[in-house]
Amino acid sequence: MSQLSARAAQILAALVAEYIDTGEPVGSARLAALSGRSVSSATVRNKLVELEDLGYLQQPHTSAGRIPTDRGFRFYVDQLLAAPRSVRNGAAVEAQLRRDAGTPALAEDVLAAVSQVLSRTARLVAFALPMTSDGILNEIEFVPLSSTKVLVIVVADGGQVSRKAIDVGEEIDPQDLRQAANYLNTEFSGMPLEHIRIAVMERLRHERTLADALGARALKLAQTSLEELPRKSPLFVDGASSLLDEAGEDSAISLGTLSALLRMVEEKERLVRLLNEYIDGPGITIVIGQEHRTPDLRPFSIVASTYADGARRGTVGVIGPMRMHYSRAIAVVDGVAQAVSRVLRDST
Repeated sequence: MSQLSARAAQILAALVAEYIDTGEPVGSARLAALSGRSVSSATVRNKLVELEDLGYLQQPHTSAGRIPTDRGFRFYVDQLLAAPRSVRNGAAVEAQLRRDAGTPALAEDVLAAVSQVLSRTARLVAFALPMTSDGILNEIEFVPLSSTKVLVIVVADGGQVSRKAIDVGEEIDPQDLRQAANYLNTEFSGMPLEHIRIAVMERLRHERTLADALGARALKLAQTSLEELPRKSPLFVDGASSLLDEAGEDSAISLGTLSALLRMVEEKERLVRLLNEYIDGPGITIVIGQEHRTPDLRPFSIVASTYADGARRGTVGVIGPMRMHYSRAIAVVDGVAQAVSRVLRDST
């Protein structure tokens, strides 16, 4: 990315902020007025041409002002993240969560309350992902019960153990079970169970490429075992109706695009997989426009932050139009994540 001069960076940030507030293309005269006469309209015009050439801005019509591209939004957001920021309504949100979740505060009750509180505060679609380590595979073991029945023992992070007896429909040697368990632990230990389910199905779909029978048998055992295990509700979502107003106000969001997002919200598991791909560490994560892997989300931005009860970590965040108020969304999401962490830690 090209290094911008201080003047160009100042003008770009002012233009993005003004566009977020008004939704209208921003002209040089308006930017010069916002600068308080510290810069002339001619200087602003020159910098706007430069920023457009660098891919930060675009001009929807030759006679109109300019609007930020995805790259322009990214520059603006990165500046916000680099600057000191305050946590928005942290104490009030924490008190609300404690009231809504009850005592003792169970994680599921807290997250259900979080999505509602976050949606009301940010006025966007809000989501809360459970702490992922509940579903991280530590070890899988197959214990023979009869010639065709097997006890599947799945040990997840945090000491959670699930046991399920399954009928594999054919005789299977105990040694083959041990080898199958070793194969699966080598391949998948440390991965979320939901991701393992998907990976197993993908590999079985291309079963002809598996060179050894042991791998094929292990994958079939894993598929049966994991499908039989109970699944937790993977996602709490609230405020989807808030985007109906945005479809009318923001020309970048058509009703068809909104419908695609709402379907994804309803499917939940697909949205969970996408969110898990984005969150690769603690703290704030922001994904903007074309940075999304799926076209359905490219008219939108995601602002997310992680919470933790100590060893385990989950995610809360919002989904909204690219022309969202990022400073407010970042402060609200960060504040809610910190409040969730405190509530959960006090309950352990």
